[in-house]
Amino acid sequence: QVQLVESGGGLVQAGGSLRLSCAASGRLFSSYAMGWFRQAPGKEREFVAIINWSGSSTYYADSVEGRFTVSRDNAKNTVYLQMNSLKPEDTAVYYCAADLRTGGIWEGHTSPVDFGSWGQGTQVTVSS
Repeated sequence: QVQLVESGGGLVQAGGSLRLSCAASGRLFSSYAMGWFRQAPGKEREFVAIINWSGSSTYYADSVEGRFTVSRDNAKNTVYLQMNSLKPEDTAVYYCAADLRTGGIWEGHTSPVDFGSWGQGTQVTVSS
């Protein structure tokens, strides 16, 4: 298992930027594919982005493609989500998660059930 702690959320105006961080404990962090998800009030948790073990491959939800960038620093056991051109509809609690089964990613690797460890979430609020 890996313990995950998100940070960096907050209140921002539409068009602004935030960078979320997810710090992981454990020496196997670099073995895992890492994902970002979000959940707005009254809605299902939805996929945002995923990155493979080395950082060489990424995949994004259509709704954030071109605005969000996922990256990782395995030396620091941290994964990031840079969010630019934020919109009010991006308002949600954002979660990072680790797929404990694999370091690889593939198209369709977007289901929350694939991820065995989750952080507590960080709130992102975008005002119009």
